Amino acid sequence: MAKLSFLAGVGAGYVLGARAGRERYEQIRRAYEHAKDDPRMQSAAGTLQAQADHAFATLRTQLRGR
Repeated sequence: MAKLSFLAGVGAGYVLGARAGRERYEQIRRAYEHAKDDPRMQSAAGTLQAQADHAFATLRTQLRGR
């Protein structure tokens, strides 16, 4: 989920900084809306979140063992 948030932030930054105008903004917005509703994207975000949670738990366990 964090990666999806990062990508959304990058997209928002690009939109705010773009000089392409309203048409490009609408194109990016539509692509974002389509992507966030895509079950494949939601599945990938869930997988990435689970991997990040596992990595964090492993790191925390290792740090406590010191």
